Amino acid sequence: MAVKVFAQDPSAQVEHAFRRIEAERMAGLPFCNAALRVEAVGFARHEDQWLGALVTPWTLNLILLPGSAATWISAPEGRRLMIAYPAGEFPFLGGCEDEIGEYLACPLIASMAQFVDQETARLSARASLIALLGDHKTADPDTVEVESPSRRRLFVRGS
Repeated sequence: MAVKVFAQDPSAQVEHAFRRIEAERMAGLPFCNAALRVEAVGFARHEDQWLGALVTPWTLNLILLPGSAATWISAPEGRRLMIAYPAGEFPFLGGCEDEIGEYLACPLIASMAQFVDQETARLSARASLIALLGDHKTADPDTVEVESPSRRRLFVRGS
């Protein structure tokens, strides 16, 4: 199957996919935080791919989606790739959903119970992107620049 490549911001498709997951797979589960909703945060192109954060009632993840088929590294669902950013190497797990195709997800926060509202979760997602990329000069919390002078390195490790 061909990789689905996003020419423009994939936020709407990501939100649609994870709202479906929320309704079909997560509904009624006790670890979901009812004060939160699915929201794609800060998606921007980063070295040929789309990088952003995803707030859900059950987790906070970094998400990487194909922006170029030529440079995309596929990972089977559940397979771990270590990806280097200015802040260090982070484990991303392969995933696939009908609405978005292949993606990589890096779990940041497993229990969303600590968040009292959506705004706090959104700010944490934005801060995570800034910390990941070493971009401490971003003054406006509503604008996250995802530019990095270093190239991302991929390391395949067993799951």
